[in-house]
Amino acid sequence: MTPRSPSPCVIAIDAGTTGVRSRAVFTDGRSPVSSYREFPQIFPQPGWVEHDPLAIWNAVVTTLNDVISRVDRKNVAAIGITNQRETAVAWERSSGRPVTNAIVWQDRRTAERCDELRSAGHLDMIRDRTGLVLDPYFSSTKWEWMLRTGAVDRSRAAKGEIILGTVDAWIISQLTAGKVCATDVSNASRTMLCDIRSRTWDPELCALFDIPMAALAEIRPSSGRLGMTATGTGIPDAIPVSGVAGDQQAALFGQACWEAGMAKNTYGTGSFLLMNLGSVCPPPAEGLITTVGWELSDGQCTYALEGSIFVTGAAVQWMRDGLGVIEDAGQMEALASSVPDAGGVVMVPAFTGLGSPTWDPYARGLVIGITRGTSPGHLARAVVDSITCQVTDVAAAMVEHTGTALNELRVDGGAAAMGLMLQLQADLLGVPVRRPSDTESTALGAAFLAGLAEQVWPDLDALSDQWRVEAEFLPAPDTSTDALRTAWHSAVGRSRGWLNPQE
Repeated sequence: MTPRSPSPCVIAIDAGTTGVRSRAVFTDGRSPVSSYREFPQIFPQPGWVEHDPLAIWNAVVTTLNDVISRVDRKNVAAIGITNQRETAVAWERSSGRPVTNAIVWQDRRTAERCDELRSAGHLDMIRDRTGLVLDPYFSSTKWEWMLRTGAVDRSRAAKGEIILGTVDAWIISQLTAGKVCATDVSNASRTMLCDIRSRTWDPELCALFDIPMAALAEIRPSSGRLGMTATGTGIPDAIPVSGVAGDQQAALFGQACWEAGMAKNTYGTGSFLLMNLGSVCPPPAEGLITTVGWELSDGQCTYALEGSIFVTGAAVQWMRDGLGVIEDAGQMEALASSVPDAGGVVMVPAFTGLGSPTWDPYARGLVIGITRGTSPGHLARAVVDSITCQVTDVAAAMVEHTGTALNELRVDGGAAAMGLMLQLQADLLGVPVRRPSDTESTALGAAFLAGLAEQVWPDLDALSDQWRVEAEFLPAPDTSTDALRTAWHSAVGRSRGWLNPQE
C-alpha cells in the first residue's frame, strides 16, 4: 500500500484537571494522533484541591513530544491550548518557576471569603461586571488567598516579578521560555477580575480582591498568534502558538455550535452545559454564568450561557479509586446496566459543593435510600442518574432564562461513551442527544482556533464538515421521568448547607 502523503496538522494541548492530552488534528480528516499522561491530585485538607504546576508542565512536554515524533515536526502548522479554567497558578516571571501549588477550580477554601463579599453588598456589581456568581470556584479569591497567607510575595507580585495566571497562561509562558505572558478572553472571563463587555482587566475588581494588576497576564483573542515555542523548553522550537480557549468554550467551538441557541454538554470531571448567545452580552441569569465563548482574530466576540456542574465523571473516578467498586471507568456502564433502575437509591455527588443552578459551597455528597438489597449495580445506576439529573436541572434553567427551547444537545467528554447515560439524558430532556464521531471536542476546538489563525482552515465554512454525528439518542415514547426528578430534588435539598446547617 502506498503511504499517504504528509498532511498539515495542528496539535492541541488539552490540559485537563486530572491529566494532559496532546492531540494532532489533520487537515485531511485522517484519524488524530494522541498522547495522554495523568498527573497527581493533591488534597491537603477536606475541600482543598491542589496541583503541582511542574507536574502539569512535565505532562505537556511528554505528550507533546510524543505526538510531534509521530507526525513529523515539519507537518506541525501550529499549537492550540485548552485548559482547566479557574485553577490559579503563580510563578516567577524571570525563571518560570512556580512559587506555590496551583489551587484547583474545585477547591472550596475561600467559601467564607465569598460570604463576606456577599454580605458586604458586592454581589450585584460582580454579577453585572463579570457575569459570574460569588463562589470559590473562580480564580480571584484563590489568588487573594495566596497573597494574604504569604504563599505569594505581594511586593514581588506588585512589581510584576510574580505572575498570577490560569493554566493556559502558565503553559504559554513555559512554551515561549517566558517571552509571552498572555491569556485569552475566555479564560480571563473566568477569573472574576475581567469586565466581559470591554474584555479587559477591571481596576475596581482588582482593587476589591487586592490583586496587583502588574501581576496579571495580557488578555488576547482566542484565535491569533501569541508567540513561538522557544529553544530550551524541551519542545521543538519555532512552532506558532496560535489558539487558546478554556476547555468548555473550546468544546462549544469544537462541537460546531457557532450559531446562537446551539448547545453542548461535556461529561468530564465535572459537566458543563454551554449555550451560544451570539455577539451581545446579556444581563446575568439566576443560577447560571454568562461567559465569553471566544474572540476571533477579527475581533468578533461570542458570548455563552453556562451551567457548571462540579462533579459528574469524578463520581465515576470515586467509584473506581475511592470505593474500588470498579477497576476501570469503562466498566461503569455494564455495572449500571446490570439493574433496571437504582432501586430507590439516590446519590448527590456534592463532594466539593454544588454548582449550577444551586451554587451551594456548603453542600456535601450523600447517598440515600440504601437497603439490605442495595447492590454495587444500584449505586452505579444512582451515579448515572445523578449525572443526568444535574444536566437536566441546568438545561431547564437555561430554557427558562432565555425563553428559547432546547432543540438538541451535542455531547462529548469521556463519560459520553455511556449509551445508557445518554439515553436517560434524552428521556429527561425530551430532545435528541447527539454524540459526534470525534468526542474530544475540547482539543478539537483548540486546534480549530489555532488553525484558523494560521490559515490552516481559511474560515468556519471550511471547518463545518469536521463535525459528524456518530450516535443519536431519541427520547423514548411514553416514558415518565417525574419520579426520578422528584427523588433527586428531595435528595439535593438534604445535601444543602451540610457544613453550615445553622443557615
